[in-house]
Amino acid sequence: SGCAKDIEEYNKPAMYWYSKIVENISDGNLEKADNYYSSLQGEHIGSPLLPEATMILAIAHMHYEEYLLSEHFLNEYVTRYANLNEKEFAEFLKIKAKYLALPNPRRDQALIAEAITEGKKFKSNYPSSMYYAIVDAMLTNLYMAQAALHESIADLYKRIDKPKSAEYYSNIQPQPWIVWGEIDRAKTPWYRAWFEGDGTASWYGFIIPDTRSVVSRNSVNEDTNTNKLKK
Repeated sequence: SGCAKDIEEYNKPAMYWYSKIVENISDGNLEKADNYYSSLQGEHIGSPLLPEATMILAIAHMHYEEYLLSEHFLNEYVTRYANLNEKEFAEFLKIKAKYLALPNPRRDQALIAEAITEGKKFKSNYPSSMYYAIVDAMLTNLYMAQAALHESIADLYKRIDKPKSAEYYSNIQPQPWIVWGEIDRAKTPWYRAWFEGDGTASWYGFIIPDTRSVVSRNSVNEDTNTNKLKK
């Protein structure tokens, strides 16, 4: 019957759970593979199959672009199972997961900052790593993405009459080696440009007047401060 497929399984050998994890990853059913992993971990916490199963799931989730879940399994691997060499590889994969999670970097300021922090830490901890050059290349792109994001945020705040916020982001200095004239900016696909803009202004900028807003709290505060200075 149909119910027979959903019979709860328990008290199985570690190899049984491990084989089920691999089988379901092969079938593309990562949710079921995660459930079998929980059974393996719950019933056989000391099994030598656990480290390998953890890394397999981390890589599988990355392959299917489920980067948060990938990072979860990588953190588990680093915390519980990895030796020094294995930790280096896992830390590299964590940075890669964060980097790959940013196909549209203007959407997530915090994630860019986290990825930069992790990348700098990796370079400091593993200066002779075989992954050093790859991490350095990812950091270069992340620095440029961060600078472009700050620039677009500043432009947006100027458009909506928030000069203090605009000044804050304008004053964040990009990396000194960034020469904007030599950089090809990322192109926004036409179907996203309607909603996100091209990174130089707000997509809804055409409905915002160029004149100063009479209801902006920032405008009122600045006018008040100016009048006080004149007096």
